[in-house]
This record gives sequence, structure tokens and C-alpha cells, in this order.
Amino acid sequence: MVFSSLTFLCVFLPVVLALYYVLPSLRVRNMLLILVSLLFYAYGEPVYVLLMIGSIMINYIFGRLLETEKAGWRKGFLAVAVLVNLGLLAVFKYADMILRTWGQLTGREMVLPGLALPIGISFFTFQALSYVIDVYRREVEPQKNLWNVMLYISFFPQLIAGPIVKYHDIQEQIVRRKADSREIAQGLRRFILGLSKKVLIANTMAVTADALFAAGPEEINILTAWTAAIAYLLQIYFDFSGYSDMAIGLGHMFGFRFLENFRYPYISGSIQEFWRRWHISLSTWFKEYLYIPLGGSRKGKLRTCLNKLIVFFCTGLWHGANWTFVLWGMWHGVFLLLEEILPVKKLPRVLAHGYVLLVVCVGFVLFRADTIHQGLFMIGSMFAGWEFTPLQLAAFWEQMTPLFLVTLVLALWGSTPWLSKGAGFVLSKEGWKRPADCFGYGSSLFLLLLCMLSLSGGTYNPFIYFRF
Repeated sequence: MVFSSLTFLCVFLPVVLALYYVLPSLRVRNMLLILVSLLFYAYGEPVYVLLMIGSIMINYIFGRLLETEKAGWRKGFLAVAVLVNLGLLAVFKYADMILRTWGQLTGREMVLPGLALPIGISFFTFQALSYVIDVYRREVEPQKNLWNVMLYISFFPQLIAGPIVKYHDIQEQIVRRKADSREIAQGLRRFILGLSKKVLIANTMAVTADALFAAGPEEINILTAWTAAIAYLLQIYFDFSGYSDMAIGLGHMFGFRFLENFRYPYISGSIQEFWRRWHISLSTWFKEYLYIPLGGSRKGKLRTCLNKLIVFFCTGLWHGANWTFVLWGMWHGVFLLLEEILPVKKLPRVLAHGYVLLVVCVGFVLFRADTIHQGLFMIGSMFAGWEFTPLQLAAFWEQMTPLFLVTLVLALWGSTPWLSKGAGFVLSKEGWKRPADCFGYGSSLFLLLLCMLSLSGGTYNPFIYFRF
């Protein structure tokens, strides 16, 4: 586990910020950020911080080895670096899944290692890989300073749940950056917005989603299945986009500028557009480091289709060591291919929007389900669960609390750009700018108070993407 949310808010973050801005030089500040990042990761899992440090040092060494001008040696070093990084993922994340699947196929009883999953291993491994590959491509110079590589990979705001930051995006910021009081305040507002998304919306949706996905089959009908699906659809968006907002806001507070990771994906008119708006750092990573190296769309339609399916197979597998995630990835891949044939982009906007929400919502049921059987059962109930027994109706009405309904309305509104467009309109008016700023900061403080009250009285509910 990592720091509790209240410990992070009331102790860790204020102390780190105060120390950071008291220190005299950027080099010393960077050393502080490395130290607190390692402490942040090691809290509760001291052994796995050694794994992360080992990964950082290995990739730093490979980066230096790639300075050689011998093409054959460079390809060999890159191949070994990729194998080592993916090997770490295979051992710590996929060993049980591989052995379990092999046992099911062969009928043998397999002994599973049962290794605990290091938090955020998929994120820091992909960051390390992007650094080594970019060095191989000569898009960045090999970093001679180990501490700069360590800060890049271990920086605590985005260490355990993204966004995935590519080295060439922040290499200048590591050695040259600054943040004034206004930027710190804006970063704090963004952080509080993300925290509010998680604590006030995602956690409320999680109560309903968890209850209904844990319910017995006799309690599931079309009403409870759709309630569970919609609750999880909103939970995962506000959970993950909330963490990205927090990471971006914290980055601002320390002078870093991270790229956006979400751009209102639920307003998309196609699955292709959805993936340009959802988890942008991951889809960009797979495009640059897998899809294009496989040949992209340069080798004919059949090869293009195969490349896309490989990418979405890997996207699903990246999310978790369970075939439900793979099936979710392939579900999106198939619809992406269908859009090459069917005239989805010619549909009226309302129909196209409805089509995307339906595909994404059904897909997330598979993503959330513990097993493929449970996922298929829930999806079947969403379209064919027309029984309305007293037990099923009781399960449905039990979730329709005032808190859930109010949060549902806020979540639906907050998943659209209407609020940001309204804020932009107000801020564009010269006479309204200062009152709007005051209102914005006042609202942020109010939201922070609500979050702290909620955290102090609630149970621990970690971010969904902590397990990836």
C-alpha cells in the first residue's frame, strides 16, 4: 500500500513542498524529489523499491551501451533491454496467469508462485522502455547522469498510476524548470479537482458497482445489470482521470508540465476517437513503440488489421493478468476494425455517440468482471434480464439512494466539456475574470474540505489503476 490519503494531504505533500522551495538549487531539489519518491514507493512495500531501483539502473546502463556506433551491437543491446523489461513484467505480473492457463490447457496441476504485484510496475516499466527505445532511435541523447534517469522514472506524482511520460517530453524540464506562485496555485487547484473526482464521485460509484458485481445471479436483472455497468463506467473514468489530474497538478507545483491524459472520451463519435481521448499516454505509447514498428498501415490492409489486433491484445494484457482484460482489449480492437468498413462517421452525431457509449459500457463490464463467465452473464442480463422478482427489485432500489442519484447526475455532467466551456466563457470576460478566479479558489478549498471529511470517515478505496 502507499501513504493513506490523509497522511499524503496533511503531512507528506506540505512537508515536501516546503522543503523543495527552501532548497537553494535545482540539483539539490531534484535529489530531494528522488529521495521522497523512493520513500513514497517504499512505504508499505520496502522490498519492491529495490526492484524499481534495479530497473532504473539496468535501463540507465543500456542507455549508455547504446552510445556505441556499431549497428549490430546497438540492435543486440536494445533486444536484451526489451527482453529484460518485459521479463520483469512476465515474472511479477503474468507468471500466475501463464501457469494457470497452461495447467487448464494440459490438465496438469500447476504450482503458482503467487508473487505480490509491485504497484505501478506496468507504468514505470513502460517509461523505462520508452527511454531506451528513444535512445536507440537517436531521438534523445543517452543520459550520463544516473540521477536524472532516476527522477524521470521514479517521480512520485505519476509513478504508480500514470500518465506514462516519455523521456523526450520532460528531459529539458529535469535540468531547467521553474514555477511561480500562480502556477503553484493552479497546480493545487488541478490536484484538488482530481482528488474530488476520485473521492466524491468515483468512490460513490464504486459502492454501487462493487455491491452489484458481488451480488448473486438471482439478484441480477436488466435494471441491476445496467445500474452496475453505468456505475462502473463512471467510476473508472473519474477514478483514472482524477489520478491523472492529480499527477498533472502536482507536476505543475514542482515545475513540470505533463501532457493531458484524458479529453472527455465519453463524448466520442467513434471507437477510434475514443482512443484518441482515453488514456492518451498509453495509446500513444503503443502507437509509437508497437504499432508503427510492426509496420503500421504501410503493409496492406490485412497486415494493418493484424497489427491493430496485436496492439489491442497487448493493451488488454497490459491492464491485468486475466483473460477478461484481453477480451476487453480485443472487443475494442474488433470495433475499431469494423469502423473501417461500416460508415460510423456518417451517422448522425447522437446515434454515433450512443453507439460509442454502448460499446464502451459493455466492454467495461468485461473489464470489471472477475471471470469471463461473470462478464458474459452481466452483459446477457443487460439485454435479456426481463425478470423482476422481489429480490431483484430490492437489489435495484437498495442502490437508488439520494447520494447515488445526485452523484450520478454530477458525474454525467462532469464527463462532458460543458463545465470547462462555461468556465472558459466566464474567464474570457474581462470584468468577470477576477471574481471567477476568487470563486474558483474558494470552490477548490470547499472541495478539499469535503474530500478530507469523506476520507476521514470512509474506508480505504485505492485507485483502480494502482494494480496495473
